[in-house]
Amino acid sequence: MHTDLSPVIAATAQWLTRAYPASGGALAEALCEVQARQAVTVAARLRYPSPMDVALLGVAHPGGSARLDRITGTDGVTPTDPDADAWRTWVDEVVASWAACLLTDQAPAEPAVAALAGGGPSAGAPAEFRRLLAPDDADRRTAALLRHPDLVAPVASLHHAGLTARLDPGQALVA
Repeated sequence: MHTDLSPVIAATAQWLTRAYPASGGALAEALCEVQARQAVTVAARLRYPSPMDVALLGVAHPGGSARLDRITGTDGVTPTDPDADAWRTWVDEVVASWAACLLTDQAPAEPAVAALAGGGPSAGAPAEFRRLLAPDDADRRTAALLRHPDLVAPVASLHHAGLTARLDPGQALVA
């Protein structure tokens, strides 16, 4: 059983960077991956805030990337090696959707990181999430597809309401 979110964070970040790749070489790919990982880390910690949540995830496993693949048009890709894409089973659709929301709209990113700061040992310092909270021109350029609201909208909209409810439970009752 997994005691941390590493498999989900790694797989979901990898899915995001494959679905919305960087252009411009190895440095651009690395910067895009850092941004995806930061957003996915925040989303995963919000989705699975307690050790019990993480333990249950380890038993039940996330849903995988099948629906996300269909939405982004990559469902027809069949690897020659059946184990080549085994990582896709660790992709969490809700975490991917929440991360897409955080990457494309700055408004929920700050409250999301702030929610982690009050969350105990899984919390991260805001400096840890600098590229998510305060992306510079290079960050925006290297992750242009990943941060493009129109391109990422089909994924972000899947669970946007859940993120809103998690960040502001009172607002979810009004809406």
